[in-house]
Order: sequence, then C-alpha cells, then structure tokens
Amino acid sequence: MARALDLPALRKGLPEVLAAGDRLDRPVRWVHAGEAPHIATLLKGGELLLTTGLGLGSRPAEQRGFVRGLAERDIAALVVELGARFATLPAAVVDTARSYGLPLVQLHREVPFVAVTEEIHTELVNEHYALLRRAEEVHRQCTEVLLGGGGVPEVLRLFAGFTGNPAFLQTPDGRLLYAAGPAGRAGAADPLQVWEGLRDAGLAGALTTDIPGQGPGPGAVRAQLTVLPVNAPLAPVHRIAADRTAGLLAVVLLQARQEEELAARGRGDFLSGLADGRVDPADAPAQARVLGFRPGPGPLLPMVLRLSSDLVPPDSWAALVCAVQEELAAVGAPVLLGVRLPEGRIPLLVGLRDDAERPAVADRVAAALRAGAERAGLRLPVVVAGAPTGWEAVGAALRHAAEAATAARGLPDRTWHDVRQLDVDVLLWRLRSQGDLAAFVDRVIGPLIAHDRTSRPALLPTLETYLAHAGRKAETARELHLNRQTLYDRLARIARLLGTDLEDPQTALSLNLALRARRHVG
Repeated sequence: MARALDLPALRKGLPEVLAAGDRLDRPVRWVHAGEAPHIATLLKGGELLLTTGLGLGSRPAEQRGFVRGLAERDIAALVVELGARFATLPAAVVDTARSYGLPLVQLHREVPFVAVTEEIHTELVNEHYALLRRAEEVHRQCTEVLLGGGGVPEVLRLFAGFTGNPAFLQTPDGRLLYAAGPAGRAGAADPLQVWEGLRDAGLAGALTTDIPGQGPGPGAVRAQLTVLPVNAPLAPVHRIAADRTAGLLAVVLLQARQEEELAARGRGDFLSGLADGRVDPADAPAQARVLGFRPGPGPLLPMVLRLSSDLVPPDSWAALVCAVQEELAAVGAPVLLGVRLPEGRIPLLVGLRDDAERPAVADRVAAALRAGAERAGLRLPVVVAGAPTGWEAVGAALRHAAEAATAARGLPDRTWHDVRQLDVDVLLWRLRSQGDLAAFVDRVIGPLIAHDRTSRPALLPTLETYLAHAGRKAETARELHLNRQTLYDRLARIARLLGTDLEDPQTALSLNLALRARRHVG
C-alpha cells in the first residue's frame, strides 16, 4: 500500500493517512472504484477501494457500517477523494477505521481514478512478471542440473539455496527421503536437525507442495516438497518456484522408478535365463559384471523372494523394487537383484566370502527383503536361501530355490527357509495338480481332519507335535502343555480314528508326508 501512495497518480491527490498508518505494508491485490452503499459485498479482500464517499451515507451509523463492512472483507485500504461529498471525512468514518485497523487515506485534490487504477495494475502485473522470471530462473537452473546428470539431491540443494531455508523431500506418510540446506549460509542449522526438531511443530509460514505420481486416481501423490522458514520468511515467489520444482521432481522420481524397474527386469531375465539353461555358465560372470554384479572369488548364494499372493498390482512391483533396493544397500554384500513378473518372484544372487558366511548373510538379506516388501504394502513374503555354489551350478540352484519358494507359501511364516529343508515340500508341490496327492491325504489322515471339523479338542496339532519330536512323548507333552495321561489319551484316540499304530516307522513316515501334503492341497 505504501508503494501505491508513492505512485504519481495518487501523489497528485495529496494523500493524507488518517488511520492505521502502521499497516501500510499490506499487499494490494487489486484496485476497485465504486460508490455503492453495499460495495463491501462485491469485494473479495486485498483490494484498494477508491471512492468519493457518495456511498458512505449521511448518518454516523451508516458511515460506521460502511467502514466496518470493508474491514470485515479485509480490503487493503480505503481511499476517499474529498470535494464531491465531504470537505473532510466524518469522525465516525475515521474512528471506525482506526478501531478496525483499516488503512484510511483522504485525497485533498481530485485525481482521475482510471489513472490510479491503470498505474497500480501495471505495477501489480510487473511485480507478478518479476516473480515469474525469478521462479523461471530457478526452473532453468534445475533443468540444467538434470540435463547435466544431476538428480534429486542437486535439485533440492538449488531450491534450498533459492529460498534461503532448508528443503526436504518426504513421502506422503512423513518418511524423509532427502534433505538439503542453503549452501554458504553462515550459521545455518543442519537440515536433518531442523527436520527432527521442527517437522511436527506447525511452523508458521511453512510451505508444502505435493509431487504427483502414478496411482489409482488423478490426485495420487508420490512425495511432498517441504520448506521450513527457519532462516528467512517465504515469499509468494517461493510458492511459484516450489510448484515448478515439484513438476521436475515428479519427472525425475518417475524416471528413476521406471529405469530401476526396467533394469530389474533385465537382471531378472538374466537370472531366469541362467536358471533355465539359456545362459552359458562360462559367459555368466562377464554378463553379471555388465549388470553391475562383482561378487569376488567366493561362492554365490542364490535367494528368491516370493509374494504370498499372485494378485499384485503392476505399480506395486515398481514400489517393491525401489524399497528393496534401498533396504539391500545396508546388507554389506554384493547383490544382483532381478524381477520376474510372470512368475511373481524376485530372484537374487549374493556374493559370499566363504560358505560359513551363509547364515549371517541370508539373515541380513532376508530381513532387507521383508522390510522392503512391508514398505511397499506387501505382507509376509516367502524368502528361500539356496545352497552356496559356483557359476557352473548356480543356474540349477536358482531354479531349485524358485520352486522351493513357491512350495513354501503354504508353510508357517519364517524369516527365511533353507532350501535343503524343503526337498520333500518341493516334491509334494510338483504332485499338487494330481488327484492322487489329495486322495493320499484323505486316505491317511482324512478321519482326523473330519474329527477336527466337528469336535474338540483338535487332534491334528497333537499328531504334528508328536511326529516332530520323533514319537518322544515327554517332549511332546511339554510343548503342548499337557500332562502325560492326557497326551496318552489323545494319542490313543488318534490311533483308533486312523486304525493304525503310531509307533510303526512306516506309519509315521506316511503320516508325516500326509500332514505336509495337506498344506499343498488345502
């Protein structure tokens, strides 16, 4: 408002500020001229209103109501030209403007309102154009950085430098992805400390812009760009620049996800070709090096992640690949990860220093795979670790691990399954499509299944625990928290229902196989 009073068109009117002179820093959004008594209803806020006072009314109550309506609309200022209606402004007008903190200006000389309007509007347009040029300059610099091979961190640092404040890239649920502070600003706090201390403080003037992404609806949000005004207040130009920077970041993030997914599919094709015998083991090390895998002279550990459901949205695979890659970065071993969408699995090769390292490395890799799956919203994946081997036999080991991962989907959840303990399940899984397997289950333990559907206590868990302890009754009773006589009674009922001797080795073998086969035939 103060700048508007300094423009030639208003200076010619000899302006005199009568009220709220300390609020002349209020921004002027637009200029409006009018004489209607109820003109406040036509305004939106932020206007500079020019009037000769014809609409003010003749009674003090009317005049107070006129000014009060303008103040409630939150206009920038009221400018009254003296002469046509008033020689000096009434006390009711001045006092009401002071009480509401509304800047009130009287003009002692007549000025053409159209000249004032044109002059101020020109200033507004020029100011907006200057803002756009500053925002465009930031956009140009960010684009040059990306074309020069930079990525999200470089763009974020440029934007933080432009705002003079720390800038952050976060997921919609608040997980920090990147942080950057204004370079070269003396005394500026570390951006990570700022994030931890102020992200939930509701800092006044903070700026957050959504970064669009792929999703089921038009309003899908991939991430958010946030600026916290800890060093300097944020201006409208920063909002404009943030919107433009968000568009660039959306493209960068989408490209990174697409490129990583395509690369993961390429690595998956290589691993699948290795498993299917389409890649010569002699050529495999060189092809793996091209794909960025340099394991060293030690053995290779094949591993496979298989999701618990075959119905996985395509976009979930992209999210899964990104999340898993980030988690695997902390494993501390070379990893070659691929994706096989047709089979719904993620095969991996992990470089070991020696065979003894297998359990610890498998623990870390499996934990990373499961953490990545959880971040992508995919629960309880099956992870299988194969046997350590060399390039000449790694294809067969990958194929065996893939089959075992599929067979293990019906087993109790574990951090990872050892492929050497799943041979029987793989064999049974291969027979799952044959009616003989279901008939075998029904023939061996069918009466027990029928009993547990209608009667209590259920006897199948007792039989499973008994067989798991190789028929040792004392250990079985301890695990089931039963006294020995109760266990003996249950075992006798099981023997009667099945018409067999539970202590016969062949019977125990058949029962074990039937219980494991039941997981594969439902």
